[in-house]
Amino acid sequence: MNWEAEVIRKKDDLIKDTQSFLQIESVLDEEGGKEGKPFGEKVDDALQYMLKKGEDEGFTVKNVDGYAGHIEYGKGEDIVGVLCHVDVVPAGDGWTTPPFSADIRENKIFARGAIDDKGPTMAAFYALKILKDSGLQLSKKIRMIIGTDEESDWRCVDHYFKHEAMPQIGFAPDADFPIIHAEKGIIDATLSFTYQQTADHPRYTLKQFTSGMRLNMVPDEAAATVTAAQEHGAESLKTAFEAYLANHKLSGEVKNTADGLHFTLKGVSVHAMEPAHGTNAGIHMANFLCGHELDEHGLAFTSQINALFDQDTRGQKLGIACKDDISGDLTLNVGTIRYKQNEEAKLGLNVRYPVTADGKDVKKGIESIKGASLLKFEDSPPHHVSKDHPLVKTLQRVYEEQTGDPATLIAIGGGTYARSLEAGVAFGPLFPGRPDCAHQKDEYIEIDDLLRAAALYAQAMYELAK
Repeated sequence: MNWEAEVIRKKDDLIKDTQSFLQIESVLDEEGGKEGKPFGEKVDDALQYMLKKGEDEGFTVKNVDGYAGHIEYGKGEDIVGVLCHVDVVPAGDGWTTPPFSADIRENKIFARGAIDDKGPTMAAFYALKILKDSGLQLSKKIRMIIGTDEESDWRCVDHYFKHEAMPQIGFAPDADFPIIHAEKGIIDATLSFTYQQTADHPRYTLKQFTSGMRLNMVPDEAAATVTAAQEHGAESLKTAFEAYLANHKLSGEVKNTADGLHFTLKGVSVHAMEPAHGTNAGIHMANFLCGHELDEHGLAFTSQINALFDQDTRGQKLGIACKDDISGDLTLNVGTIRYKQNEEAKLGLNVRYPVTADGKDVKKGIESIKGASLLKFEDSPPHHVSKDHPLVKTLQRVYEEQTGDPATLIAIGGGTYARSLEAGVAFGPLFPGRPDCAHQKDEYIEIDDLLRAAALYAQAMYELAK
């Protein structure tokens, strides 16, 4: 079968449906969660959108308590899983056009979730539709499993697999082509800090300091409010901040407010799998603040951030740095900072460690931070499928047949739903040489790549389930 030709026949509908899907602002809403809609109205809207499309096409559809759902085609005892998600990270600022407008420019669809993961989800759905419309006979079920909390805590798949069967093999269209067969372990840790109080007569007092929205994103903005003991001190701090921005080629501003001097600093957000590619606004703000005569607690907190994390995304200062030949270096991202005078001092860390490393060793390093208490710790172990596994071999053959390029195997620091399966890999949608714009402003998917991915997914599903 000419898979590419089948996709082209459905091109206009695929683009239209992808745009409609992307226009749903499916960001986690913890406060708006309720029974049947645990992650908020908009996330549920996106789940319902996909399930309704499945129903309209005559597929077998199931909603598992609003946590996840599936769209299924085929018969047989065994299941081939295609694991997708409809939730997206917050849009952030600085977009050329509204982040959920899904407008088309230069043959690209721009929207939060375009590449991660709503565009690929729609491509996978159209691949399933091609199989059904073609009447091809399968000996296994193909089940698109649609999660709703992938960008946070994976509560969706945890709940889903307590109630539904685990596929024997499968792939997640949520990373890179050709094939990702190894994913680093992922640790999320939240730390609280306490400092001993002594007599203190500061020149400046740190009232509040915040940065970051998610642990798996490098923060692109930080804000701090500081009061000065004397008026000339305020002017001096303003001048120092402007010099810091200029020296580090950063943007930001400082304003006089009723609460004191309010500082904002802009960074560059990227996915936490490689924080060195971004600019962590929170680390820079701490670096600036700790260079001045702050109150004791404010100075201790910002100094500790600076000492442990400034210009170190590999955990060397914590003593947790490690690497292997399969998956490379451990990476470390300070994803969130929360400080309020006399109330809280917290850090949120995201660590991605190699497939041959032990998460217990990383935990020991984090627990060794002076003055810190571990409030929350979650460890998703590494995932690795052998290069000789039939799943890997089949996907390699499909990729090479359609693209003519070698299907090299990749290891990543990101975590995809593939690790939910004993035999699962990530398969696209980002083609080699394309910039990775996931979790960044002006996220997009190339329309040509959306079509190519749909063709690859259609053949992959068929070869795995025939």
